[in-house]
Amino acid sequence: MNDSMNDFSFGSGFQFSGATIDNLEASEYTLVTIALDESGSISGFESQIEDMLKAAVGACFSSPYSNNLLIRVIRFGSQYSRQNGNGVDEIHGFKPLSEIDVNAYPNLRGGGATPLNDGVYSSVGAMNQYAESLVDLDFAVNGITFVISDGGENASVATAKMVKDELKKSVTGEVMESHLSILIGIDTGYSGDKQNLANFQRDAGMSQFIWAGEATKNKLAKLAEFVSQSISSTSQALGTGGPSQNISATI
Repeated sequence: MNDSMNDFSFGSGFQFSGATIDNLEASEYTLVTIALDESGSISGFESQIEDMLKAAVGACFSSPYSNNLLIRVIRFGSQYSRQNGNGVDEIHGFKPLSEIDVNAYPNLRGGGATPLNDGVYSSVGAMNQYAESLVDLDFAVNGITFVISDGGENASVATAKMVKDELKKSVTGEVMESHLSILIGIDTGYSGDKQNLANFQRDAGMSQFIWAGEATKNKLAKLAEFVSQSISSTSQALGTGGPSQNISATI
């Protein structure tokens, strides 16, 4: 870990990294997490999902709020459980957009089962903890989380209650001004997953569920646009004291 990033841990064996707070130059930040399902069922769709990630993050560079973004990207699949103790692999922790090279993102390789609880718990739990550290030092903070998956939970260490508790904590207004959590379903050919994901979003207490449909290049390009526009909208709401509005998606 270089001097510009610090390591943090939370929950039972979950870890993340974040920019050294003393080095941050703005007084307010929108925290962004993008979590990608890397289970076996995305096989054959990896390059399209990689392109979507690069486009979504890349588009943020043209946002008027680009200097106020701290972005974290993770992937989840049971193949990471042995080395990490949970099904999450952090591609990079919360870091300023200016320090992110989207062309350096690793290739995805679908494999293993779907630790959806782990993915959401890591996304929201890490954001809550990092936001608390920022708020304690008088930064203004809000957040938005995107979890992109093609199937329901079947391989997590984190429990449904752990996920629900972190999500509840994220929207009290005590940790962040506001937090919008969006579960995005993509269709890789397995029937029933749309309903499983809709049920997960409802039961966990995530803000919104969006079904993006088939994981085609065109659909994922629209998804990338939705992600970047949602990030910009969330940044615009920072400092107003009001919540981020649910974004209506046409994907």
